[in-house]
Amino acid sequence: MNLLDTIHEPRDLRRLPAEQLPALAEQLRAFLLESVSRTGGHLSSNLGTVDLTLALHYVFDTPHDRVVWDVGHQTYAHKILTGRRDRMSTLRQYGGLSGFPRRDESLYDTFGTAHASTSISAALGMALAANAKGEKRKVVAVIGDGAMTGGMAFEALNNAGVHPEADLLVVLNDNDMSISAPVGALNRYLARLLSGRFYASARDAAKQVLRVAPPPLFELARRLEEHAKGMVAPGTLFEEFGLDYVGPIDGHDLQSLIPTLQNLRARTGPRLLHVVTRKGYGYKLAEADPITYHGPGRFNPAEGVQPPAIAPKPTFAQVFGDWLCDMANTDTRLMAITPAMCEGSGMVEFARRFPGRYHDVGIAEQHAVTFAAGLACEGLKPVVAIYSTFLQRAWDQVIHDVAIQNLPVLFAIDRAGVVGADGATHTGAFDIAALRCVPNLTLMAPSDELECRRLLCTAWALDGPSAVRYPRGAGTGAAIDRMRLEPLPLGRGTVRRASHASAGQRVGMLAFGPLVHAALQAAEALDATVADMRFIKPLDLDLLRRIAAEHDMLVTLEEGSVLGGAGSACLEALQAMGVCIPVLTLGLPDVWLEHGDPAQVCAAISLDADGLLRAIRARFPALAATQAG
Repeated sequence: MNLLDTIHEPRDLRRLPAEQLPALAEQLRAFLLESVSRTGGHLSSNLGTVDLTLALHYVFDTPHDRVVWDVGHQTYAHKILTGRRDRMSTLRQYGGLSGFPRRDESLYDTFGTAHASTSISAALGMALAANAKGEKRKVVAVIGDGAMTGGMAFEALNNAGVHPEADLLVVLNDNDMSISAPVGALNRYLARLLSGRFYASARDAAKQVLRVAPPPLFELARRLEEHAKGMVAPGTLFEEFGLDYVGPIDGHDLQSLIPTLQNLRARTGPRLLHVVTRKGYGYKLAEADPITYHGPGRFNPAEGVQPPAIAPKPTFAQVFGDWLCDMANTDTRLMAITPAMCEGSGMVEFARRFPGRYHDVGIAEQHAVTFAAGLACEGLKPVVAIYSTFLQRAWDQVIHDVAIQNLPVLFAIDRAGVVGADGATHTGAFDIAALRCVPNLTLMAPSDELECRRLLCTAWALDGPSAVRYPRGAGTGAAIDRMRLEPLPLGRGTVRRASHASAGQRVGMLAFGPLVHAALQAAEALDATVADMRFIKPLDLDLLRRIAAEHDMLVTLEEGSVLGGAGSACLEALQAMGVCIPVLTLGLPDVWLEHGDPAQVCAAISLDADGLLRAIRARFPALAATQAG
């Protein structure tokens, strides 16, 4: 019998006897593997949380009880069990299911997540809201060990510890295997004992008795309890925060998980359950290589992920990684920093070759930036490799700790612009608007791989803060000479195509970043001039003035928020020059972009060549009429 076919919502799951859950877990894991292999998506993390997901929905009365998933890239089993199984074929596709929890997608998605370390804060808010409204509700935050490296998680723990009235359970999903997996009946017994009412009642009773004892005796008993418990569970840290700690327990052992969760559900107050899981669990290839299977594209489960038949063009991240190694060879001051994005940011080779100059600080973006500032104060030159969407979390540190002190920190901003399947939470929309208003900071946008390398060299030569923003994925395949590290002239763009149109029809296109190539395609139909501006700050005022003087209308293009972005910078500069000319600013609109194939997303917001033509002709109807005639 396929038990999974009978589960349409968690209520159906809770009708099953507990002894059938291991079989259901196997079926769910098989369905998940087959589904993700067809759509692509996060795999290792989801295989690792199947049993935990089943246990949580089995024990807690969801959606009345709230479950908040940190990051949320491990919620595919949750989606399947909460009525979205028939839509899993649309996962991360345009118009389909999100790869993360979304409140507008399901009542069971109680909080939208995609960035790390937010779950405990949100769950504590929900627990205290239930108290304020007089509602009886359990609240669970599921947070991974990686997300626990973020300072926000500890801020939340610190706050939770002073709210004994909060009915909050934090589930720490430890899948790093740095702690040996707990096994055996004794461990299971201890976990149940520590989570049970008997242990809690006995401990509370003992405290009441000892409170009337002389202070030295009470203090001795308290310390003995802490150290005795610490011998079987590494929870002293969490206990000091004011949370009752239970674990670690095997996160794949439903016979242990369910009774432990049932015991914890019967209790109140802040508490933490430590479960140990294994990424990729149940699929040997993913267990052996969880990084490769973290977010694979489509693949055949029987064969596993295969290398492409034709070598792909290098990504911008790879171009950055190569530049990082080459520059480190020539300048011993270079120090590289990443907030837990070594592979994604192209830093694997640098970490191997320069281990003493490589710093992975964990999911702690604020710390990463101020740590870089400290290095720079002592004469080193740090490079912070960070995704655009994650740099948002450290904007204050960029301003207060780097820019005000005019320190030479280079920000290599990956995933700038449209990112595709990860959607709104990961779109790099705001870095231009956020950074171009910061004094002392130079901001650049390369159009291809060679420009990326040369602008990184330009930034390196500066004695102040700088940022180079580049997109996810590959560029045009521009050839790079690894032997050369040549900067570009500061604040100077270049004309990539000159218009030959007659007066009254001359269009000047000012493109920032890879949209240069869509602009060049559209320019053929318009006979337009295309300038690769390269620099957002400082803007090339001479080039802007010349193109404005030689053309009848201007179009600015950027893969960033059109509000306050590079186009706005051009408008401000034209106004300051006293130049009056019609301008169309194109970029990411003032809406949240949906997930989907990047080409589809760009087409939907008119940032492909055809869309640019339509937008330009709609803004300048006289141009369209003349060309049509």
